[in-house]
Amino acid sequence: MNTTHWSVENNVDNFEDYPQVAEAAQYIRDNQIVAFPTETVYGLGANAYSDEAVAQIFAAKGRPSDNPLIVHIAEYQQLEKLVAGISKQVKLLITAFWPGPLTLIFPKKSGVLSDLVTAGLDTVAIRMPSHPVALALIRTSGLPIAAPSANRSGKPSPTTAKHVEQDLDGRIAGILDGGATGVGLESTVLDCTGPFPVILRPGGITKEELERVVKDKIEVASHLLEKTDVPRAPGMKYKHYSPSAPLYLVDGEVGWIQSLIDEKRKQGFKVGMLASTETQSKYKADLVLDVGSRNNLDHVAHQLYHTLREFDQSNVDLIYSEIFPQSDVGVAIMNRLEKAAGHHWVIQEKQDS
Repeated sequence: MNTTHWSVENNVDNFEDYPQVAEAAQYIRDNQIVAFPTETVYGLGANAYSDEAVAQIFAAKGRPSDNPLIVHIAEYQQLEKLVAGISKQVKLLITAFWPGPLTLIFPKKSGVLSDLVTAGLDTVAIRMPSHPVALALIRTSGLPIAAPSANRSGKPSPTTAKHVEQDLDGRIAGILDGGATGVGLESTVLDCTGPFPVILRPGGITKEELERVVKDKIEVASHLLEKTDVPRAPGMKYKHYSPSAPLYLVDGEVGWIQSLIDEKRKQGFKVGMLASTETQSKYKADLVLDVGSRNNLDHVAHQLYHTLREFDQSNVDLIYSEIFPQSDVGVAIMNRLEKAAGHHWVIQEKQDS
């Protein structure tokens, strides 16, 4: 398959009049799949009404069919056509955070969307992105667009069109290049269909921000799904966001982490180290990459996937990663790192005093 590449400039006043966006929107209407930028990561979009179109997403990504997709919309009126009800609590969240990196789970209206989008569930995940190119593509196509991240399943999500090209060139119809994304991590997924709101996937909108709006405590789904469980949102069940080399989270002092690196290098392994700005210079490994300062977790979130992909270009045999504070967006950072590592930790034993 030949993949069409379009580029749009960030200083365009009206993306809906941009010919590249119009052509990409026609691809969507023709039930072809197109990668496009959002404020979080690049998405791989398809007509959410069409089984034929949505099936191509799963084929291109190698994505398990029981992993539901997020539907992207550009107007509130689109939401009303897709869902069976909108609670007062959800209306507050929409007013506060849409357009933006918040996905909300609704009871779906039956017989409207492709069943492939919802993986057979009676609920649907929907968000309104804030990226102007994404909004223009949705409006110009006139369709709700189902879109997971535009990468091969299990790999780090793409934050540039180049990342999409590395994974999917020749496997999809088009790539709409709108520059680097902003947040760098996928949206927060919040389920409001039960007795109380539950975060199914942490992201750019934090638990604290959500609680300030709903004026109630919000739970966080922390359990690991079994093989037989059906995930209610993307990213809940399968290993995600992983570089080619195995990744291990290391919890300990710098000197102890360096001893792990030294031991592996003596055994002939090429070792990568994902470090913070504060500690990067203290490590000696085959490749040490700075993902950002512990004092600026928003920047760490923005850099994370790009940094994981850098390791793939270096052909390291294994990667150690520092851990980060689990506060605010740090919760999302550690969620992605844990999934990238397949929940493999190496923890320094505490010495008795």
